Amino acid sequence: MNHDTPLSPLPLHHLADGSCPVLTTQELRAHGVPPAEVADRCRPGGPWQQLLPGVHLLHQGPPTSQERLHAALRYARHRGPSVPVQPRAPEAVRDPMITGLAALALHGFAAAPPLLSLERIEVLVARSRRLRSAGFARIVRGADLPAPQQVTGVPTAPVPRALADAVAGLADGAVVRRLLTEAVRGGHCEAAAVVRELTRARLLARPHVVDAVDALLAEGRALAEQRLYDAVRAHGLPDPVWNVDLRLPGGPYLGGVDAYWPEYAVAVEIDTRPARPAAGEPAEPAEDEHRDALERLGITVVRCRPRTLREAPEQQATVIRTALMAAAGREPAAYVAVLPR
Repeated sequence: MNHDTPLSPLPLHHLADGSCPVLTTQELRAHGVPPAEVADRCRPGGPWQQLLPGVHLLHQGPPTSQERLHAALRYARHRGPSVPVQPRAPEAVRDPMITGLAALALHGFAAAPPLLSLERIEVLVARSRRLRSAGFARIVRGADLPAPQQVTGVPTAPVPRALADAVAGLADGAVVRRLLTEAVRGGHCEAAAVVRELTRARLLARPHVVDAVDALLAEGRALAEQRLYDAVRAHGLPDPVWNVDLRLPGGPYLGGVDAYWPEYAVAVEIDTRPARPAAGEPAEPAEDEHRDALERLGITVVRCRPRTLREAPEQQATVIRTALMAAAGREPAAYVAVLPR
């Protein structure tokens, strides 16, 4: 080949899928461009450039944030074989996805750095992959990969998993706290889902993470309480007494509830536990025992999930209204003392 003769890149609509001109060596070969020609086009002064091993950008100049994301994903998909795994292993069927700070930026986190400022883009892959980090692509291996979410056309880890992968590489407690708080305050996910992922990643042994989780849980509960208050007001329910402790007169303490209607003997509790305990985590029977104790006294206990209060407040208000209306047909409840928390 005459290297003094300029090469004209093949038409992008023949080479790139969609509008992102990032392709691997294998993909270019499938389009009839042999590796030797790819190397020639990526030489200094050539029309293309190599972004990562085996991954090429079909123009010169700095890559955009989308091009860097697609390059990292293509590198993870096409480089390195897989270790043989059992057919039932869930990680064997998941494609790579963006995670960590890059994923949080895609999800719209104000506390995450802009994509173009990130030195590395983390890509979550199955732990069976024999693949090393290279250039700006940092490989994160995991078991039981979550289903990716499509964000601007990019497969992206859900917020709780992306947070855990980001926190694993952060030592600044203030940054961790801002990210965790924004996850709940911004309506991206519930606090329990974040705690579950941090527990799975064994990050709760780090003091700065524990401090951030305390702030996260307080933020999540405060938001859930406000949404419960708004649901009661917006849907015309009678006013309860808020945040009270219940006790049998002269008897034992029965626990606290978030709202209580004494004339109906109906209590509401905000249930911030994970919907399902993580693998290896013990169940929390204390909450169920508390509910059973109240119901033995004739008090109806309605559990509210923070996610339901956020996504379907009318549905939650209907459940509470049904419990209040059913009070007329029940046996009178035992008298309990209602005390402010």
